[in-house]
Amino acid sequence: MNWIILIIAGLFEVAFASCLGKAKEATGNDVYWWYGGFVVTMTISMLLLLKATQTLPIGTAYTVWTGIGAVGTVLMGIFLFKDPINFWRLFFITTLVGSIIGLKSVSH
Repeated sequence: MNWIILIIAGLFEVAFASCLGKAKEATGNDVYWWYGGFVVTMTISMLLLLKATQTLPIGTAYTVWTGIGAVGTVLMGIFLFKDPINFWRLFFITTLVGSIIGLKSVSH
């Protein structure tokens, strides 16, 4: 169950990074809504990470959490913010996903 909580925490990390990106593009009062979304999603992400680390090793949990956030944020950047796509970017994201899966498979 804590692995599922950790994955959800990682998805909320993607959400808070995306809120920062949207706040950067926003104008007027919309900026405050995106920053509010950032605070809420960051808080949820941290609380879920805290819950997951009660039974998972901190090194593994933190690495998986940041990896999910990194991969998700790169993908959000590509699809939502029109970040560039190239072979090396996709290659290293793929190796990061492989590393996350590897850490999960060797963790008890």
